[in-house]
Amino acid sequence: MRVGVGCPVARLSTVGTRAVARVCLVPCAPKAALPLFHTLSASHALGRSSGLSQMRPTLVQTRGLAKRDRRERMAAAVASVKPVADGAVRVRFAPSPTGNLHVGGARTALFNWLYARKTGGKFVVRVEDTDQARSTRESEEAMIRDLKWLGLDWDEGPDKEGDCGPYRQSEREAIYKEYADKLVEGGQAYPCFCTDEELDAMRAHAEANKLPPKYTGKWSSASAEEVQEMKDKGVPFVYRFRVPENELITINDIVRGEVTWNTDTVGDFVLIRSNGLPVYNFCVAIDDATMGITHVLRAEEHLPNTLRQMLVYQALGFEQPQFGHMSLILAPDKSKLSKRHGATSVGDFKEQGYLPEAMVNYLSMLGWNDGSEKEIYTVEELYEAFQLERITKSPAVFDKTKLSWMNGQHLRALPVETSKGMIGEQLVGCGLLASNQGPLVDALVACVQNNLELVADAEKEVRPLLGFPLAETMASGGASKVVEDEYGEIVTAVVEGFESGALPGAIAAGDFKGWVNGVGKALGRKGKRLFMPMRIALTGRMQGPDVGEVLSILALAEGQVAEEGALMLLPERVAALKAWAAEAGMLEKVSA
Repeated sequence: MRVGVGCPVARLSTVGTRAVARVCLVPCAPKAALPLFHTLSASHALGRSSGLSQMRPTLVQTRGLAKRDRRERMAAAVASVKPVADGAVRVRFAPSPTGNLHVGGARTALFNWLYARKTGGKFVVRVEDTDQARSTRESEEAMIRDLKWLGLDWDEGPDKEGDCGPYRQSEREAIYKEYADKLVEGGQAYPCFCTDEELDAMRAHAEANKLPPKYTGKWSSASAEEVQEMKDKGVPFVYRFRVPENELITINDIVRGEVTWNTDTVGDFVLIRSNGLPVYNFCVAIDDATMGITHVLRAEEHLPNTLRQMLVYQALGFEQPQFGHMSLILAPDKSKLSKRHGATSVGDFKEQGYLPEAMVNYLSMLGWNDGSEKEIYTVEELYEAFQLERITKSPAVFDKTKLSWMNGQHLRALPVETSKGMIGEQLVGCGLLASNQGPLVDALVACVQNNLELVADAEKEVRPLLGFPLAETMASGGASKVVEDEYGEIVTAVVEGFESGALPGAIAAGDFKGWVNGVGKALGRKGKRLFMPMRIALTGRMQGPDVGEVLSILALAEGQVAEEGALMLLPERVAALKAWAAEAGMLEKVSA
């Protein structure tokens, strides 16, 4: 799509500076008989030009010979590879397995998945593991687990083969070699034998003259005889893409509108390194084209890569996908979200007890909305409402408080038996209850569920209900006004009610409120003057759930609470209240 002009080149240069990368390519045997890959330093792999890199820097790790079945699989892939063009929407999520699945990556995966499910298209997972020094199979497996936990199923991927595999870049080297050869044969790529010193001189000249860093070496115009002479000498070389001069490359970005680059801002870039491994931008273009990806939806940090990828598309005659570059996710302080802000990976939030439904709901709100005030969605509602046109340009701010609130909403929306099971397991796991089911669990869940944001919050809500912190409350001074307002008459009423059986009988009959109102009528108290001192006398606290509900729970708790729960039943509470009141001289009307 070459229409109009978009963001200026000057802006693009602030996103990332470009590297003239040099890596030496040693002439070697055919691909099926490749020897060990050479280990290169980062500076060698990038032409000692870390300040000039718009490509992802990689360290190449020594690897052994590929297994025979892998070579055969790759050869078969090359023989059959051709771009998919069946008219269906095909989107992909392409993580690098170099760490945990960040919430930003999860948001990218989610938006792609939602669009595929919305349109009846295909969602592809492709593993970009060309950074062999950092990529691990353990990281890949963890990312796969996290995607599955979120409920993001895929149609094709490393564990679900389709017609466009393999789905790991490390298993697609023969495919990249085939297309690199096509570019060389067509004159759109060439071998470059420049030394580190020559590349350093080019960089220094560009910096001194405030020019865009571009490759200006002689090998772009070298004769076939000169090239062959260097090869015969065994001089290492890389393959560079021949960038056309002074052309405008435009994309119509779904999120950002028209974006235009001038090809003069980028020099001839490396396609294949000396060890036979392709550079990231070449891999991505080949993979997206041969896998028939129709929409490339990714983070805006990939926008600078698009020019190189578009040039590869055009040179090979591939159909251009639609691009959509989504805004970054920022921390509350508007800096880039990182580990210093706390949990940032999906696995972290899973461990903390967040529900996958809540994570999906919250991530969907980071850079998208359906135009309404609605905030709580089921997964089905999300992919029904999702539209690419509603993805916003503005950076999204990750607010853990909002996520926790949203988790509470989803927790309360779960089927009753499901939430009871989860909360019961939590209460047993933290040592409060002896059993995760039964009338006590039912009563506790009904009492505290509306206060929970995480299942783990159940412990801090339930523990105070089981104990009787009267001494602490009185010592804090917070109840001094209550005590000064003839508190002794409330204490006397509670002790007498318990000893006469009237209070336990009212609790058993579910008429605790009626008993309290009777006390209030007898003492001429009502409202806060009645209910606050009664709460302190029976729960030891100045706040909490309904007192009658707490006393009903205590009636179910005998024999059901673990020792760590520090349970104090009603008789023990009345005894403790009586002892405190006696020490304070408030039990004149009650015999010791």
